[in-house]
Amino acid sequence: MNNFVRRSLRLATSVTFVSLLTSNSDAIAQSPKAPPANAEAVRYGSGWECKRGYQRQEDSCLEVKVPDHAFLTNTIYGKGWECSYGFVEDGDRCVAVKVPANASLDSYFGNGWQCLSGYRKRDAGCDFITVPDHAFLSQSTTWRGWECERGYHATETACIKIELPLHAFLIEAGDDWRCERGYEITNKACSIVHVPDHATYVAEQFGKKWKCIRGFEESGTGCAQIKIPANAHLASTGNSWECNRPYRLLGKECAKE
Repeated sequence: MNNFVRRSLRLATSVTFVSLLTSNSDAIAQSPKAPPANAEAVRYGSGWECKRGYQRQEDSCLEVKVPDHAFLTNTIYGKGWECSYGFVEDGDRCVAVKVPANASLDSYFGNGWQCLSGYRKRDAGCDFITVPDHAFLSQSTTWRGWECERGYHATETACIKIELPLHAFLIEAGDDWRCERGYEITNKACSIVHVPDHATYVAEQFGKKWKCIRGFEESGTGCAQIKIPANAHLASTGNSWECNRPYRLLGKECAKE
């Protein structure tokens, strides 16, 4: 073996050794950090998570300080705890909900209160609801806390009987009335609707209670036949006319421009 071959072998061996050292260094540098105290490996994938009762702060797990009357939520955000039923958060502690007389804790979260039936909330307490004659307690959010029976309408403190005029009926809610078909409200009474010739009755709550039939138009208190000029036709509404194309309206006639 000549000197050239020996030098080539020594060079190749040195390069291989350096490569092995570099590979080992990269592997050490890329190896994941060990989980901090009070942490454990995640179930799926790589990495770690804090154990129950601890929350992650950068690369460490800090213990969640749970105050009295609270419980762990095991969340990765927020304080990590919530107050027990009947208590409300006050800074870093839980204080008992102050329930006034004639009230109870709310039924779900328990961090507030609600008035018992027959009482309504006013400021920090519950006032007794005085129900007038012909009324009943209501679960609605109205300030009264009660509603009138059907056939009565409410004032601030009482239920007043609704006096139905002739040809009237109570509406579905029972607190007002409407006139029967063919009648309209006039001075708190129901008067008959006079439908003119060439018109038909329409059950509109407001405005006229009749409409001219097709081919007629309103004229005063009645319906007059529509006079259609040359080169025009009755409109789709049936109560007016419009020009045939290519004619255009000029005054009261249809003419070409």
